[in-house]
Amino acid sequence: MSRLVVVSYRLGGHDGVSIESAKWIAALRHLGHDVATCAGDGVADVVLPELAMHATSPLARRDLARVLDGADVVVVENVVSLPFNVAARDVLYEILDDRRAIFHHHDLPWQRPQWLNEPALQSRATWRHVTINDLSREELAERGVVATTIRNSFDCDPPLGRRVATRNALKVGEERLLVFPSRVIPRKNVEGAISLAESLDAVLWLLGDAEDGYDATLDGHVDAASIRVVRGLPPGFDIHDAYAACDLVVVASTWEGFGNPVLESVTHRRPLAVHPYPVLKEIRGFGFTFLDLDDVRGIEQFLTRPEENLFAHNAAIARENFNVADLPGQLSALLENLGVK
Repeated sequence: MSRLVVVSYRLGGHDGVSIESAKWIAALRHLGHDVATCAGDGVADVVLPELAMHATSPLARRDLARVLDGADVVVVENVVSLPFNVAARDVLYEILDDRRAIFHHHDLPWQRPQWLNEPALQSRATWRHVTINDLSREELAERGVVATTIRNSFDCDPPLGRRVATRNALKVGEERLLVFPSRVIPRKNVEGAISLAESLDAVLWLLGDAEDGYDATLDGHVDAASIRVVRGLPPGFDIHDAYAACDLVVVASTWEGFGNPVLESVTHRRPLAVHPYPVLKEIRGFGFTFLDLDDVRGIEQFLTRPEENLFAHNAAIARENFNVADLPGQLSALLENLGVK
């Protein structure tokens, strides 16, 4: 089998890129490949701080070249997709100029307002580009880059969480509990989640921390809310407990490259209220049925009289189309296309 090195701004975190990278790494190792990791931040075999998103020092070519030496394929997780660290991006392009590489794009620069005028991504005959949705694949094609879509994948039989114990830890009795299962940054639209919780007279649970300098703004929204807002996972509890404990999952984002909580709500068989961000239309196209964030009356009716068959319907679609058990086969085909076995 082959030696692969996965390169990312950060690994081992709770962000979508880290989570999906971990699934790819596990699938590649399942196929028998030797997989090493390198990141600017987080948990990796090699940590190069100059590779981090907001590094203050430029990445030295020799340092990254040493890590990639001997790799049959380099898997690049979002480092060239979003230009958080242009110096690192350019070094990576230079080192991989004539080598086999897979660029796994979770986002693209022009999908963010601050990078609307970024140049198109580079491509070589020895490279393969992979997007997590068809929207990004089509946008790359418009710019002359051929890509393959491999959507994010999920455990369709996740562990059962502890509903009663988690609600007790949060001091939530018979109140309705809405979970906001993501970090808090502007595009996640926490205001929309607070508004829905107020309309339903529910407790809102924010699982993630504020990032990108959003702390003061979030504090202001929480202080102004007319409902109770709880923040963070209690010690000893995990994401599966959070899904088990809640009465409704809220994804209020205006933009997501994919939106993992959407499928996580499905696999955990929880009702979901979601804002119609662009890629959601693609996900809904598989036949899922979700509640709309602004349909307060419909949400109220569903929570009062849940349609249990809806959970089974959505779960069957997820198993057929988004099953992490299928990921090794998808990656095997991708590697074979690169001439790697």
